[in-house]
Amino acid sequence: MSKARMLIVEDENLVARDLHNMVRLLGYEVTGVVQTAEEVIASINQKRPDLVLMDIVLKGNLDGISVAAVVWEEYSIPVVYITSFADDLTFERAKLTEPFGYLIKPFEERELELTIETALYKARMQLLLREKEQWLATILRSIGDGIIVLNAEGLISFINPVAQSITGWTEKEVLGQKFEQVFYLKSQTAPSPGLEPFTLQEAVLISKNGLEIPIEQTTAPLPQDRGVGPGQVIVFRDITSRKKVERELQESWARLQRALQGTIQAISTTIEMRDPYTAGHQRRVAKLAEAIARELGLPANQVEGLTLAAEIHDIGKIYVPSEILSKPTKLTELEYTIIKTHPQAGFEILKNIEFPWPIAQIVLQHHERINGSGYPNGLKDGEILPEARILAVADVVEAMSSHRPYRPAFGIDRALEEIKQNRGVLYGPAEVDACLYLITEKAFTLD
Repeated sequence: MSKARMLIVEDENLVARDLHNMVRLLGYEVTGVVQTAEEVIASINQKRPDLVLMDIVLKGNLDGISVAAVVWEEYSIPVVYITSFADDLTFERAKLTEPFGYLIKPFEERELELTIETALYKARMQLLLREKEQWLATILRSIGDGIIVLNAEGLISFINPVAQSITGWTEKEVLGQKFEQVFYLKSQTAPSPGLEPFTLQEAVLISKNGLEIPIEQTTAPLPQDRGVGPGQVIVFRDITSRKKVERELQESWARLQRALQGTIQAISTTIEMRDPYTAGHQRRVAKLAEAIARELGLPANQVEGLTLAAEIHDIGKIYVPSEILSKPTKLTELEYTIIKTHPQAGFEILKNIEFPWPIAQIVLQHHERINGSGYPNGLKDGEILPEARILAVADVVEAMSSHRPYRPAFGIDRALEEIKQNRGVLYGPAEVDACLYLITEKAFTLD
């Protein structure tokens, strides 16, 4: 892995020299040291850095804040501010440029390293998000589904060309009209009121010319506008062709299920090949999580989704250096911080895969705790998916029962004592009770 490159912007020679030495000692490459905001862009164009360490107060006509926004918006390079001036006005100005970190002089090497690594990680995530947003914008411009937007009064405010083609109505004819006055649904799978956003419904739409067109539609609320109730966006597609081949699709679905399970297993095996010390961890967690879910009476489809999520819940660890995963001694604070990014990384990998279950969210939440002390988002009891609550208990029990490079196994008794002591604090009571019952009363084993 190549070293991250730093550009140092500091107008005091002594401070700049000390910072240069500190950055080099931490193993980073220094692309340049400049003293004014005007020199920053020239230096970036000469040798592009991965991050800019920017002093806020600089000599010349511009300060660091003036150029920081340009560095990120035009060059996609994150900026970490370094300053001795921590007054509220300065911070308010600095916040407008959305920096990736602050360092108040003087600071230690450990603090600098942690700030740099956090900033680099945040920048990677934001750039990934920006890329996905651009991708989504392109899709929306060329989408092949019909789209109708209703305002807060239920009047049609937008209809795209595909929707006009399916229904036979023109934009001029429908804008400002009530939806039900223009579009008649002969039948649908369930009534619209009370549906969760993005719930798929099948219906038969009567077109302007009286044709019956089977459609599939989703409805979602739009944000409220200045206190006025939310509008709606309706997305639908003509499924006439799909209805003709429904039996073939059902057969294809069965094949897809088998392929999906094989893919999940392949991903799980790939993860474990990078970390031999935890070989089998995900499979054992999946086994226990599935048993807990069945004990709690979850529907079979929900149990299936949980089991698949458990089999790849540590997929985000592919972003964690292998030397950290297999380190035979206690992890440092920085190393532990890096490991704690694996739920978010796993979510980023999985979120755009259209699973029939919330697998990406389950993976994201499997280290959340019901009192809000977990990570990455500090979710509390009602905010955590049931599957993630189950996975959290299964993960802790298996992890504590198994050997790790930096410690021997604690054993099943110690693991059960952990979830028992923190029942209702870190872990859901129902999930803990089901786990304890399985192991102590039903002789469930992780082997």
